[in-house]
Order: sequence, then structure tokens, then C-alpha cells
Amino acid sequence: MRAMVLEKPRQPLVLRDVPKPNPEAGQLLVRVATCAVCRTDLHVVDGELPDPKLQLILGHQIVGRIEQIGDHVDRFSVGERVGIPWLGWTDGECVYCRSSRENLCDRARFTGYTIDGGYADFVVADARFCFRLPEQYGDVDVAPLLCAGMIGYRSYRKAGDARRLGIYGFGNAAHLIAQVALYEGHELFVFTRPGDTATRESAKKLGAVWAGGSDEQPPEKLNAAIIFASVGELVPVALRALAKGGIVVCGGIHMSDVPSFPYADLWGERVITSVANLTRHDAEEFLDIAPRVPVRTEIETFPLEDANTALDRFRSGELKGTAVLVVTAS
Repeated sequence: MRAMVLEKPRQPLVLRDVPKPNPEAGQLLVRVATCAVCRTDLHVVDGELPDPKLQLILGHQIVGRIEQIGDHVDRFSVGERVGIPWLGWTDGECVYCRSSRENLCDRARFTGYTIDGGYADFVVADARFCFRLPEQYGDVDVAPLLCAGMIGYRSYRKAGDARRLGIYGFGNAAHLIAQVALYEGHELFVFTRPGDTATRESAKKLGAVWAGGSDEQPPEKLNAAIIFASVGELVPVALRALAKGGIVVCGGIHMSDVPSFPYADLWGERVITSVANLTRHDAEEFLDIAPRVPVRTEIETFPLEDANTALDRFRSGELKGTAVLVVTAS
């Protein structure tokens, strides 16, 4: 089968003909239809995340049809469409798994990082971590929901019932979660790179009550802020925008170092928290609410062989939406 393979970090992916995998007990073999490109893929390729599986097939926003089912799987049928996200396996036994925090499992494995992902014709996946997808979405449009949507949704839920919600960095995850926040009646304040007026206008058109640069303070204090940009310098900036009792949620798997800041900016029971991975409950909740909003995705498609082009355009900020690799024509 065809696969775009990472042989070494900081080098382009290489198109290879690799053996088609076979599903073991508890696994599904899925023929990949589409796979969305995530910022985490860039972090892996650029060597910012440690110890990836090498050689590695990237990709963890996978949509496809079940081709074969391993032993001891009884909740899926051949031919069904499924989505495969970032969290690919947990042990189910540790203190985190037994307390509904499987996203923190120390032995967890991750699709497109420590196990092979969806930049290929086929992928095998643990059936426990595969999901049926809303019929309202096509294969291309639903792919970005599987990471930008799901992990973005976990970030949004950790922000609590914030009447005034700030979002720093208005990329793929922010655009999807902003729609949920507006649907649920939050006032949305969006922060972009200084001078990025086009993104601000896009946020206002979507329904934000205010949009400005990350070097500005909002007209009202926020109850919560989510930082989707991987820029540690934004943490103290967001803290200063919070009302007392507010929370800053860092929504990325990788972030540059957070600079020091005065304790006075944290005082008043303000909180800083990170988001690690996702749980199956997050995924199920998000896939339930997304078609009711309905959450709309903006995408640019690329053939599998152009994965490096998609990654390069993502890195340089040239994409107009989420890059989605089309692997199998529908």
C-alpha cells in the first residue's frame, strides 16, 4: 500500500510502498478515505515532540471504511464508516483509566505518533478508540472534527460556564469550537496576531462580540480564555485579561516556554491549566453536538502524495482552512 513515511524528524515525508497491515484481536483494518492535517503533525515532523515511532506514518484525523475486523470485536461491521482520533490505545488498568482520565494514561499510545496513522491507504486501529461519524458530514468535511474538534472541545469544556470567553489564536480548532460556544450562548472575544485584520473580520462575521490583537486587552474582563496558539508568552497576557476566578486553558500539546509574571496576575483565584489528549467521552459528546450546531469546517484538499505541500503551507500560514488529504476517492 502507499504511505507517506517520516524517516527522520526535520526531513520531508517519503512516499513508500509498505506492507498492508493485518488487524490483531480487538483491532479494525480501515481503508482510509481522508485524513486531516493537524498542527501536531507539524510538531512531530519538526522534531518538537520527543521519541516518535520511526519509521512513522503520520495522521490522526482519519476517516475510512472498515475492511476487516479482528477477533473479539462485536460492535462494528465490515463496510461501516469510522473515525480514528489521536488517542489510539490505553491500558484500561491504571489509576487514570479507572478514574475516567484515560487521556492521562502513562502507557497511552497515539495515532500518527507512537503508532502508525492515516497518511496511507490502510490503517489498523484499536476498535475501542474508533467512532461512528455523523451522517450529515461527508468524508472530507468530517475529518477536521477528529482532533481540532475533539481536543478543542475538551479545552472548551475545561473553560467551564464562562459567559465571556476569550480565544487566543483563531486557527482550525478555534474556528470549530467558536461555533459551539456561540451556539451555547457565550460571548466570544477573539485575539489574533497583531495586524491580522482579515482573521479578526472573519471572527466578527462568525459572531464574536469583539476581535483584536493579542497585544490588546478586551473591553471587558473575561471569565475564561483558551490559548490555541503554541506561544507561551500568551499565558501571562491572557491572565491579565481575566476577571477574578477565571481560568486560562492551554489547548496545545506543545507550547514555547511561559515567561515569568507577577504573582498579582494570578492572585484572585485565577487558574492556569493544560489540556492533554482526549477521552472517548469527549469524542462522543462532541460528535453528538457538532451536527446540532451545526459545526461547519473550512477545508483545502490535497492528494496523499502532496502531504509535504500541505504541511509546508500549514507551517507558513498559507492555508485558508484545514488541509485534508484525500486518499481514496469517494
